Amino acid sequence: MSRRRRWTAGACTAAITVGLLVTGGALAPARHDASARGSENEIAVGAYLHYGTPGVDRMGALSRWLGGTELRAGHTYLPGDTWANIEGAPDSLESWARWRRERPDRLFVLNVPMLQNNEGGVPDRRVAELLRSGARGAYDQHFRRLAERLVGLGVPDTVIVLGWEMNGFNYTHRCRPAPESWKQYWRRIVAAMRSVEGERFQFDFAPNRGIDAIAWTSCYPGDDVVDIIGMDSYDQPPGNTFEEQVTQPYGLQHQVDFARQHGKPISYPEWGLFRRGDNPAYMRNMLGWIADHEPLYQSITDYCPHGVWQCTKNPRSARVFQEFLSTHPGRSQR
Repeated sequence: MSRRRRWTAGACTAAITVGLLVTGGALAPARHDASARGSENEIAVGAYLHYGTPGVDRMGALSRWLGGTELRAGHTYLPGDTWANIEGAPDSLESWARWRRERPDRLFVLNVPMLQNNEGGVPDRRVAELLRSGARGAYDQHFRRLAERLVGLGVPDTVIVLGWEMNGFNYTHRCRPAPESWKQYWRRIVAAMRSVEGERFQFDFAPNRGIDAIAWTSCYPGDDVVDIIGMDSYDQPPGNTFEEQVTQPYGLQHQVDFARQHGKPISYPEWGLFRRGDNPAYMRNMLGWIADHEPLYQSITDYCPHGVWQCTKNPRSARVFQEFLSTHPGRSQR
């Protein structure tokens, strides 16, 4: 989804009443922090509420709306306009870090762009040049600085959703213009961030559901540099029904199967309503899918048109979400 929408999502706030295994140079093994889940079947529930400090402030109110369900996944994004912001300049990171440190079972989930001017409409030819530069190490220092910032804030175990939706058409950090360079660049970023003393980051590979611009398996950089297989999935084509969203090539079932084959947990960093408006059947099906497949965490995108709490346009879906998570906050129904 467009990052501009995330930065302008405050317009909806007034409505609130309160596969391929790719090998490369050997790095340290990928990490799987089972303790972060609290227990074997528990899912960290979260929501994207605002990129900055207001997002932290709204977590408690959303939890109360859900009947006291604990929100254990705090989710935000670094802006991709400048390298300074990708390095972690926003002051709001301090607020998110305080939230994370308050409870040991919380997850801090941070989407990190791989290139500046990430929504600048950069043409494919230039994207390919930038990816080749990244693969040669031209931008390593920016990611070391980000890692140092996160470790310094006391969140060395941040879940890094790096280069999200890389299989799409829009972001400058997209994969299609140069897949081999993209994979090598991911590996360089992970190596740079893991070189910082004290880090325990987990790296989440999170494509769009479906084939989009390129099969997301063609962008997979290797098991040693990926810890989680995520997927961003909204109620929109491809997939006219939820069943088709599950069974389509590179859809929800493919994600689960791929993760199992590679020994990785799954996640849903972004999901929600979209093209079909207020759709309680979709909401019920997606929540059921999440409960049955037990991702490490799930985070609904909670602003219009995707959300159910900060957006009043989806009242029927909101009731499903509220009732389901009030009754089954972070557990499988089995």
